[in-house]
Amino acid sequence: MATMNNTKGKKIARIAGRVLLVLLVTVVMLVGTLFIMIKRICSDSAPAARNLFISTVLETGQLKFLASWFCSEDEINAVIDANRMETMDAEVDTSLINIITNDNSSVDNATGEVEEFDENGIRMVEVSGRSFFGKMLIIKDPSQVKVGTTYPWGDYGKELDQIVSGAGAVAGVNGGLYVSAGNRGGSPLGVVVQDGQITYNSPSSLTGLYLIGLNNDNLLVIKDIDGMSASEFESYVREAGIRDAVAFQEESSDANNHFVPLIINNEARKLKGQGSGANPRTVIGQRADGAILLLVTDGRGASGHLGATASDLISVLLEYGAVNAANLDGGSSSTMVYNGQYEMTSVTFYYQNSSWKLPTAFVVMPK
Repeated sequence: MATMNNTKGKKIARIAGRVLLVLLVTVVMLVGTLFIMIKRICSDSAPAARNLFISTVLETGQLKFLASWFCSEDEINAVIDANRMETMDAEVDTSLINIITNDNSSVDNATGEVEEFDENGIRMVEVSGRSFFGKMLIIKDPSQVKVGTTYPWGDYGKELDQIVSGAGAVAGVNGGLYVSAGNRGGSPLGVVVQDGQITYNSPSSLTGLYLIGLNNDNLLVIKDIDGMSASEFESYVREAGIRDAVAFQEESSDANNHFVPLIINNEARKLKGQGSGANPRTVIGQRADGAILLLVTDGRGASGHLGATASDLISVLLEYGAVNAANLDGGSSSTMVYNGQYEMTSVTFYYQNSSWKLPTAFVVMPK
């Protein structure tokens, strides 16, 4: 009996060893193939692919190193320069927005058809481009859009559906900049305003910060707060009547590549090239009738899609009538919940049916 068990054990060990060997060889082949592909992409023979590769990985939290692995510093800086955006200094002109919430016969700019909203005044549409798929929530009444948070802040945030349900909301998308290391997600960055109360106030902690949110008149505000002190920010929130807001960062370098304003006062941001790499995105905008647009796109291989560029976002938002629009935190954080379901989920493998842990979100309250 002992001999039989020994023989059986050795047979299982041999099979396990062969399986592990096959797996190891497969992994080595995949890594080798990927290395060769990226090396070819970064060669002079494929400048367009190289430019897109560099600008895309520079926007990621974990894969920035790939750019410097395969491309020189001069090549990286040349790509950054070739895909820059011109600065947008204009302040949002609130007179261009005339909020209309009691008219149920709005016309869809994209199709020319009459829009139909659900019982909570929400309409969801699908959008797509060459390298992305996305969904957009159109919220008729901007007063329903607020910032949901996990305040008081702790080490860990919550998944988007938990923030939405915890706020008593019916829909939501991920919000502002935050500490994402280790998917703890408990600490926002920059500033957070919720129901007129400042719950996080560190506008000078990072360069290039913008406030993105709504004021007491339910108008979308996209405000450069770079260099503001905490006391100056308190004065601004009070004087401008900011009711709900988060922060995102405007910075273009080989260390970081974030952008915020996309459309201001019906004027699209001027771009060089595509303006950015291709990645999952989350965007907030507002139409002339006051309706809020919340757009989330996929990318990073999800459904075979690389993602949306700044140029893609501007095209979609103009098509749907945005007068003002800003980019929010994207990448693996980009997610959307609507009526208790994830409509767009994280592209990270382990969270592809949920979201990363977040400290903030833009949520839509029921009517």
